[in-house]
Amino acid sequence: MRALTWQGKEQVRVEDVPDPRIEEPTDAVVRVTSTAVCGSDLHLYGVLGPFLDAGDVLGHEAMGVVEEVGPEAGDLRVGDRVVVPFGIACGRCWMCRRGLQSQCETTQVTDQGSGAALFGYTKLYGQVPGGQAQYLRVPQAHYGPVVVPDDGEPDERYLYLSDVLPTAWQAVEYADVPEGGSVVVLGLGPIGQMAARVAAHRGAGLVIGVDLVPERLAMAARHGATVIDQSRTDVLGAVRDLTEGRGPDAVIDAVGMEAHGSPVAEAMQKASGLLPDVLGRPVVEHAGVDRLAALLLGIDLVRRGGVLSLSGVYGGAKDPLPMLRLFDKQVTIRQGQANVRRWTDDLLPLVQDPADPLGVLDLRTHRWPLERAAEAYAMFQAKDDGCVKVVLDPTVPADRTAEQPGRP
Repeated sequence: MRALTWQGKEQVRVEDVPDPRIEEPTDAVVRVTSTAVCGSDLHLYGVLGPFLDAGDVLGHEAMGVVEEVGPEAGDLRVGDRVVVPFGIACGRCWMCRRGLQSQCETTQVTDQGSGAALFGYTKLYGQVPGGQAQYLRVPQAHYGPVVVPDDGEPDERYLYLSDVLPTAWQAVEYADVPEGGSVVVLGLGPIGQMAARVAAHRGAGLVIGVDLVPERLAMAARHGATVIDQSRTDVLGAVRDLTEGRGPDAVIDAVGMEAHGSPVAEAMQKASGLLPDVLGRPVVEHAGVDRLAALLLGIDLVRRGGVLSLSGVYGGAKDPLPMLRLFDKQVTIRQGQANVRRWTDDLLPLVQDPADPLGVLDLRTHRWPLERAAEAYAMFQAKDDGCVKVVLDPTVPADRTAEQPGRP
């Protein structure tokens, strides 16, 4: 089959790899019809190379049709249309029963001290082949895949159940915005876009989105957010003006480790990525620092007694934090990988609703053949061509358009 593979820092390539097969009784094999590029994929593209091997198959947002099932794959059937959550969980262990599927004790990557295994996401999370491919082996298929209607609707109506929507929903849940309250969303990439929409849907009275990319700001404004262009505006002052001087009830950091405005940390990240793996891994694991500009801004913005919810990925082992400021302001911090299956039952009726209350059909800006994935990664990283969300289609050749209904 054809699949996107990591080859080196900022080098990915679609190539032939072995077809997946049933390896465990609870496995399934899914023929992928859509697979998206996530901001977290850019961390692999540019930062986390020491934990990847050339040829690793990338991607953790996928959906498609079940082609084969193992004897213990539960109620899953060949022909089912499914969305595959990015985290691999059993649904039965102590953690899963408590809604902490991202910490599943069955799939925890204990040799790395990490939580549940993830598709397409480095040795740290199990080195499980990812979904930017024509076919995907799905472990724990008795629990993970979400069966969605085969109703002729475009994949984008359901695809974001794999990551974007549950991650955004959890970010808002953790933010604990009071009814009619205020929330700032830092970063208006796909997660930030959906976090802003979810917050409004769940009753926030004021949703403020902060970014510096015009197309992202325009998209968020289209869905009711008050937007601030951080390249032109004093964000702290503008937010204080909008919140009676005290700051918002909550801040959602949807940026993470590669925030703009952290030049020293950026240089350290790039340097560690250039080291041989045997040297680069210890640097990241024991001395790595993140670009903390967004996190530090969030700490400054949030009101005293407010909540800081982190959905952007951080990976630094030695990040300095302003503990005096956090303590003095009595800030609550909540964070973590999304517990996808905890939230999909809440989200499925919303994405099925013909009224599209979360605007799932207005997120994808580009739908390209899988064969153009390398171009898509470069475009997404550079934020070129108004790119907010790229969906790759493994079912069409590179010389044909992959567009389908859904974009306004």
